[in-house]
Formats: sequence, structure tokens, C-alpha cells
Amino acid sequence: MAQAVTRLYPGVKVAIGPAIEDGFYYDFGKAEPFTPEDLAKIEAAMREIAKADYAFERQEVSREEAIRFFRERGEPFKVEILEGIDAPRVSLYRQGDFIDLCRGPHVASTGHVQHFKLLSSSGAYWRGDEKRPMLQRIYGTAWLTREALDKHLWRLEEAKKRDHRKLGRELDLFDFYDVSPGAPFWLPNGMILVRELERFAREHLDARGYDEISTPMLVNKKLWEQSGHWEHYQDNMFKVEVEDELFSLKPMNCPESTFVYRRALRSYRDLPMRLSEMGRCHRNERSGTLTGLVRVRQFTQDDAHIYCRPDQLQDEITQLLELVSEWYKTFELQPSYRFATRPEKRLGTEAQWDAAEAALQDALRANGLAYELNAGDGTFYGPKIDIYVQDVLGRSWQIATIQVDLTMVPERFQLEYIDSDGQPKRPVVIHRVIFGSFERFIGILTEHYAGAFPTWLAPVQARVLPISEKHAAYARTVHARLRAARVRAELDDRNEKLGYRIREAQVRKVPYMLVVGERESQSGTVSLRHRTGEDLGAVPLDRVLADLTREIAARASGLSVGRS
Repeated sequence: MAQAVTRLYPGVKVAIGPAIEDGFYYDFGKAEPFTPEDLAKIEAAMREIAKADYAFERQEVSREEAIRFFRERGEPFKVEILEGIDAPRVSLYRQGDFIDLCRGPHVASTGHVQHFKLLSSSGAYWRGDEKRPMLQRIYGTAWLTREALDKHLWRLEEAKKRDHRKLGRELDLFDFYDVSPGAPFWLPNGMILVRELERFAREHLDARGYDEISTPMLVNKKLWEQSGHWEHYQDNMFKVEVEDELFSLKPMNCPESTFVYRRALRSYRDLPMRLSEMGRCHRNERSGTLTGLVRVRQFTQDDAHIYCRPDQLQDEITQLLELVSEWYKTFELQPSYRFATRPEKRLGTEAQWDAAEAALQDALRANGLAYELNAGDGTFYGPKIDIYVQDVLGRSWQIATIQVDLTMVPERFQLEYIDSDGQPKRPVVIHRVIFGSFERFIGILTEHYAGAFPTWLAPVQARVLPISEKHAAYARTVHARLRAARVRAELDDRNEKLGYRIREAQVRKVPYMLVVGERESQSGTVSLRHRTGEDLGAVPLDRVLADLTREIAARASGLSVGRS
């Protein structure tokens, strides 16, 4: 691609072009952005280069020689890269008339690269620094076979259709306004999703012995100094001055939960203490990183902090892994696990780390869970298990995390319990989230389901459609019975053609349409349609109510109402 660009646009400066997941990009010093027409020309030139089958020829030179070479060619970005490389020798690759700096290795020749596609272009700061020059970046993808390329392009197109930002507007779930960047305005339909997920979480947590708390959003700087966040994290915190004192909107919930723990003397018999909090947090993310619901400045975590004795640690982690698996099964999300061990810079003793890592690893094994080892990727205060899910398009999302806190919270806040020997001991703290945040999780679910949420979660679960004004009275009766059964139902009796109203209900992803006319009025039935377009014909209203309430109560994933 870089060879094609330099052929077509003489004078363009070449910067850096790494491989990324499912593709690659290359940055170029060019005043004007690349247009879609430019990308088409570049891709055509790339195909000519592939057809020419130039050999990739590797040449190893001294770093100083490479700097001279690129300086003479007027390539300042390559010179800067080389000046930052701590190596006496570097490798250059030639393909026809084009020479580039690259570590390699490469395939034998350009003819081996056949199945590629340029996707988009955008601006990008050199080295990601907004104070450095703005470059023009081109994204592309390349695959071993035409079939694999076509499948990937289909996934990209499907992802555009499923984009939660697009669906959020179309389904009236949420919106964003520039008066509060990175903070969603939840609309009534979106709040139904939030409330249903909260209800789901509370039911599970109540059954497992959690106590729910709520802590303030605005907290004095003193707390963040004690926790260490002020030293390491204050650039990401929103600060507020009140009566000459400095406060911050909380970026996380863990320091505040310690006040609930410390308000009474705790015995070893009181542990484990499981404190959950659906706490709203704020983080000062850079505006360029904000992405719909998946990267925001204001979010609500399904947080929990478990205070336990060291001998209870493995059992608590085992129960958490069971809970994660149980939750995700409801949403047809398949979890995978990554076990992160002690980093080079860390708090605590080696014995503490040995015990904590063993507890996490034994819990994974006890649950029969395969996991990937991320050596050295734990937090500075303890090891962790990060949990990823794959959506229907095969995309991986990191959502849940289970972190063992050996020292940060227990030591900094001097947490204690009186053990069976009468001596004060430090508890271990487990930090965990399962949804991650309601915002991010709803964004992921919206794309996973393409907005067609399972009935229990759908903002509107059924829509009643009278064929004409003559059938409005029976339609109101059907609607009233649905509402009495606590079904979220709407009555669409507008003076529009029935076909138009059916299509609109399908576009709005309403699971069930109940069409009523003369025959249905006389027989106490409804003509039942699924949002998929399946027409089940006349079904007794009593049966529809029974099936629908059963499907909702079971939090079923499929549409089963009216099927024998």
C-alpha cells in the first residue's frame, strides 16, 4: 500500500504502518485527506504491484546508514523512528523501486498477497500526540483466501447495521448531546433496559448473600490521597472546589466501600461480607476516545467488594466464576478467561502473591475452565481474572474482572477483623464487576442482538393492532389484559394501513404483534405474528397471555409464544 501511495502521490511522506487485529494501517504525511476515490485508485495500484510479483529483498545496514538514506530521501518520520531505535543495525526491504524500513520477515514476493481490501481513511496525529503533525491514515485488511476476505467484509457490513449508536437512535434507547459529552441521556426505552438489568442483577445477588450499598459521588481529595488515586490517577478525575476544599467525582467505588466495612468492629464470623453497589462513576476520558456507550465519561458499574478471610478466598472466587457463567448464559454470551499474574512492580509479599495466585488458579480449575495465562499483567495490588465474551459476529469484548486486593485497600485503610485467636488480622478484598458498566454492556447487547432483544428485555414486548376502527374496542380489551399481566404492551390504533403498522412494529423490533379483527373479536383470539415475519394465525388470547408471561419470567432467549 505504501508503494502504491508513493507512486500515485509523489512528495507524500511515509510514517508508520503496523499490522493490527484483522488488518493493517499506514500513516502518511499529506496535507489533504484521502477520498474514497483515492482509496479506489490506491487499491488498483496495489493489485498491479501484486501482479508484478516483485521479490521482497532484505538488506541489513547500520542505523546511521539508514538515517542518512531516509534523510536524503526527505522522509523525516522514518528518520525519527530510526533515531529512537536502540540497535546498531536495522533491516530495510526493497520491492521493485520502493524501499522501506521494516523488521520483517515477509513473504517471498508481492504476488503472494492477493486478497485485500482498503476500508477507510482518517486523520491521525503523529505518535498519537495532538501537538505533533496531523497525518492521513489508511486502514485495510488482508486474508489468505477470497472466502476469508468476503466473510470478514460481511462481518464489517453487519457490524455497521448493528452499530449501537445507530440502533440507539432508531429504537429511542439513548442519545448524546454536546452539553455533556460522553454522558448518555437515557430515554424511556433505554431506561427499561437499565432497570431490567438492575432487577436481574439484584435477584441473583440477593440469592447469594450480597448486601447493597450506595456511596456518594462527590468525595474529598483526602480520600483519594489515602487510596493512592490522587497520585496516580488524578488526571482522569473531574475536580470540584467547594468552600476552598477540593473534591472529585468518584472514578471508582472501592475506597468508599471501606467506610461501610470500618463502621463497626468485624469478627471472623462476620466474613465474608459481600457489598454490592450500582455506583455511578465519572472518568475524564479524552474527547477523541469517546465511543457511544462503550467509552463514556459517566457510567454505572455493577460493582461489588467482597471482604473475606484468606482461607475463604478460593471459595469466594469459585462462586464468582459460577455466577459469571450463569449470568452470561442468559444472554447467550460465551465467556473466555485470562489469568493475570504478578507484575514486576507490585505491593505485598511473595507469600501473599503465591497464596492469591494459587486461589485464582485453583478456582479456575475447580470450575473446569480453560484459561489463557497473562504473565505479569496483574494489578500492582494483586492478581486477577479478566473475562471476555464473544458476540454473534465473533468479536471479543472484555467485560468482567475479578481482582484480588492483597494490600492496597486493606493496608491503606487499615482494615481489620478479629480472628478466632482474638488477634486483629487484615481481610483480603475482592474487587469484581460482571456487566462491567451498564452503559458498555447495553451497547454490546444492542449489537449482539441487532436491537432485537429477547422478550424479557425488550422495551416494548407486544403491540396490539386493530384491523380497523370497528375493532378498536376489542383491541383495547386485549391491550388492557396484557398490561394487567405486566406485559409492556402498546396499542397502535392509528388511521394507517395494517401492513404499514406491521412493518413499523418489525422495524422497531417488537417481539410480538397481536392483530385483531372481526373474527378475533368474536372468538376471543388474536392473529399472532413474530417480529421475524412468522405468522402463527389465530391463537386464543388466554394462551398468548400464559405463554408470554412464562417466556418473560423464564428470561428465555427465543420467541416461543403461540408455538405448539
